Amino acid sequence: MSDHDRLAVGKIVKAFGVRGECIASPMTDSTTRFRRLKSVFVGRDAESATECRIATIAIEQRGVRIGFEGILDRTAAEGMVGQLLFVDSSQRVKLPKGRYFVHDIIGMRVVDEVRGPVGALVDVLKLPAHDVYVVEHEGRQFMIPAVKEFVRVIDSSSRTMHVRLIDGMMDEASGETVSED
Repeated sequence: MSDHDRLAVGKIVKAFGVRGECIASPMTDSTTRFRRLKSVFVGRDAESATECRIATIAIEQRGVRIGFEGILDRTAAEGMVGQLLFVDSSQRVKLPKGRYFVHDIIGMRVVDEVRGPVGALVDVLKLPAHDVYVVEHEGRQFMIPAVKEFVRVIDSSSRTMHVRLIDGMMDEASGETVSED
């Protein structure tokens, strides 16, 4: 298995208590998947991640509380803060139609129905109301709300996202300024 076959499912955000437990922020809508895990790969990236066996796990409101074998005190847990939790791609959850993993859409070519190609998807912001897609166009970025009104079709096979932009949406990317005349 190559490192590219690993998926990030969480990020360790803080140590918890004095017995070496950590709190991880899930990077998945399916937090129950953590209950089935016996081990995860922990590291700053998939390449440097090492396998860690899970001793305890609890799904809580503040995140996923995890105890790892061999991490027995707060100091050791604090050393893990900022690292990502990876699983093998064989443990990927099945998404409903119309839902996508962030890593599967990053880098997609974005094409407007009127303007044609307008850039590439470089980030996905998770906001309370809905996700927002960040698109880079000629060295600048603009945002598209991830709603059907603007995102018409996501074609995984051609790695293309077809969108319908409205006037002013690309102003940040084009460097245009709006005057208050």
